[in-house]
Amino acid sequence: MGTSSSDSGPRPGIAPGARRAAGPMVAWLYGDLALHPWHAADSEHDAYQLFHQRSVAMGWLDDDAGGGLWGMNDAEWGRPLGSAGAGPIAWFQVESAPAGGERPLPVQAFLRCAEDVATRVGVLRADRWQVLVPVPGIDAASRPRYAAVPSMLSAQWFGPRNPCGRTPVTLGIDSGGDPAVVEAAPRLSALLRGLDQDVFRWSADGYTVASAPPPPTHDSLWAGPPRHGIAFEGESAEWSGDAAGWLAATVADAAARAEIRVPLLITLARTDSPR
Repeated sequence: MGTSSSDSGPRPGIAPGARRAAGPMVAWLYGDLALHPWHAADSEHDAYQLFHQRSVAMGWLDDDAGGGLWGMNDAEWGRPLGSAGAGPIAWFQVESAPAGGERPLPVQAFLRCAEDVATRVGVLRADRWQVLVPVPGIDAASRPRYAAVPSMLSAQWFGPRNPCGRTPVTLGIDSGGDPAVVEAAPRLSALLRGLDQDVFRWSADGYTVASAPPPPTHDSLWAGPPRHGIAFEGESAEWSGDAAGWLAATVADAAARAEIRVPLLITLARTDSPR
């Protein structure tokens, strides 16, 4: 059900006539997906159908009735199901609803939905999440003081957890050909360090300047490919799409407060072996 932009295979793109909102969000899921024995690789229940159905079921799809978190754009398996490879297992693209007031960009629900799609058809062993977030679509001026970074209102969702679940990770933040992230890095790092949260801890050494791995996307969606980025070595409270999405939404709001006005590619990769 997905679309292709070139003969080299499917790539995310903005659908003609799509309604504009905060902007496009694109997620790529990397790792291994071992198919359930009862799910055929060529099943009609593909990534697009499953993502759409899950979005509808959870009330996340912003349809004509309004009130949802995103408008559907596209989704595809990134490689033949059940096969190994360095490319993404799947990618998903939506148009995010506006992010103002107490409402963060819906990255947490977005990555949770993507993870639900993968685990519906197989056993997932993810080792990296990448998500392109529309930071210019964040209305930072509308944030109330108590919700300057709205995702902080839900940080305690990760409070009751297995203490052995903490996972070593690298967090990458990249602004592509625009040097915005590197130029604002000291302020962005200080804003993140000042948040009262335990979902992501990182080294006292701070950040390093490093470009993110390039995702298979059209550079027209942002100032790609990755070129100007920073990376933090640390630990995530758990390894899940839920936690990765929460962290990406937090980074996006901190970036908006740091006066970064370009879309950002956020990468969360585990640095141990999940196998």
